[in-house]
Amino acid sequence: MNIPPPETILVDTRRVSCDGASNIRGGESFRPSALGHPRIYLEIDEHGYVDCGYCDRRFVLKGGPADGVDQSTLQDISEGADPGHR
Repeated sequence: MNIPPPETILVDTRRVSCDGASNIRGGESFRPSALGHPRIYLEIDEHGYVDCGYCDRRFVLKGGPADGVDQSTLQDISEGADPGHR
């Protein structure tokens, strides 16, 4: 059984960075988040998405093949992973 990624972020570029803490709620009454992981850079390939190997966030290219698809039906693809192997 496939489950959807914990968080899906639509992006405009094929090259993205992830630190596990961006897009976490902030503001005047919130303290900066101490959560996260080392910043890594990921490249979205012909599948139209890539998963962060640290936090499992999924980055989906707007207008790409994975945009608008039920994310739970897609395999996990981390940077450098081969989706053909399980």
